[in-house]
Amino acid sequence: MKISKSGLIKTSVYLLPLLGLSGLMAPGAWADEVADLAAKLDAQATQTSYVFNTLLFLIGGFLVMWMAAGFAMLEAGLVRTKNVSMQCLKNITLYAVAGIMFWLIGYNLMYGIAEGRVLGPLFKPMGDFGPGGDYASASDWFFQMVFCATTASIVSGTLAERIKFWPFLIFICFLTGFIYPIVGSWEWGKGWLDAKGFSDFAGSTLVHSTGGWAALAGAIILGARKGKYEGGRVNPMPGSSMPLATLGVFILWLGWFGFNGASQLAMGTIEDVSAVARIFVNTNMAACAGVVIAILYTQIRYKNLDVTMALNGALAGLVAITAEPLTPSVPVAMLVGGLGSLLAMLTVPLLDKFKIDDVVGAIPVHLVAGIFGTLAVAFTNKDVTFMAQLTGVLAIGAFVLVTSAILWLVLKLSIGIRVSEEDEYAGLDHSEVGIAAYPEFVSQ
Repeated sequence: MKISKSGLIKTSVYLLPLLGLSGLMAPGAWADEVADLAAKLDAQATQTSYVFNTLLFLIGGFLVMWMAAGFAMLEAGLVRTKNVSMQCLKNITLYAVAGIMFWLIGYNLMYGIAEGRVLGPLFKPMGDFGPGGDYASASDWFFQMVFCATTASIVSGTLAERIKFWPFLIFICFLTGFIYPIVGSWEWGKGWLDAKGFSDFAGSTLVHSTGGWAALAGAIILGARKGKYEGGRVNPMPGSSMPLATLGVFILWLGWFGFNGASQLAMGTIEDVSAVARIFVNTNMAACAGVVIAILYTQIRYKNLDVTMALNGALAGLVAITAEPLTPSVPVAMLVGGLGSLLAMLTVPLLDKFKIDDVVGAIPVHLVAGIFGTLAVAFTNKDVTFMAQLTGVLAIGAFVLVTSAILWLVLKLSIGIRVSEEDEYAGLDHSEVGIAAYPEFVSQ
């Protein structure tokens, strides 16, 4: 029989005192041996915890990174055929830009803030990655960086089919380098919102509403697609591929287990790994409820089924539970996800009423469901107050909406943010990218 090193140490801890009592070992000697073995056992436990914590960050990080593919496929499926290549280009580019900006500026701006303060150090690039304390510091940077990229992905879909590539990219530089890190520092960096008791476990507001507010400002300033609201009615502009959009949502759903689960930030104890498992279940069930509610709503409201509503229902449920996926019971998690989905469904016609053109439905899903999920924490976590949550929602909303609007207006008045009517009609694959996603089927 093979005995492990850890098993031998544990056995020795109990055996050595018996040897001392039997006279086979001097009392002082066995006491020293026990202390030495206990220290080795503690060191081994510390190393094991370090390894598992680091693995949680890395596995969660690459799952969240995979969400970039989900956003790309969802947007590629929901835009028209003549704009698919542009959405693919935007998504891979914004991920790359987010990585560079978060390394140059974002991470230290987000986590270098003094406790209870409003702003961290500007223009402080990352140094060398040290071993860290309870986990490898490089794994933490990677995990936080992919969250930053997620925020940028939210903006892309809303403004699809009529925004110029380079102004969009300039905005993403500011969003990922400054706006998101500042907002994140207020809570996750132990800034002023954290001091007031605000809680956002994995980012319903810090990530999703931040992206939603930035998208809303852009959609208002950019304007709707030509023909969307002509003739006194809402004119549907069907997407190019429901299979691609559905695949995108399944990828996002999978990635969300890393998004929420790894936000436990530790996996080195039984309590932590049990919490991660509970988070997985609540995250999954909130999305399930979101889908069912969306299907029921569209059947009752429109007397018809809508696959795009079902897809966004899943995402709205995921966004809503993200603010607190640990403390609720499964039925409560389903209630949060279902209500988040319902609110997103109700927001869609409201946006059309104000002629705010959101191509993929990111504003109802990420902004509205994100706000609801953040406020709902006050009812699912007894340690959180409603006023603290409301303060966070309002402060972050005001900051992101105002700064984003200023940036969009500056870009609009300086280099312009909208393609010409002719280029919009031809499609951005033709006018800006030069490569059609489906050359055999592109029509004017």
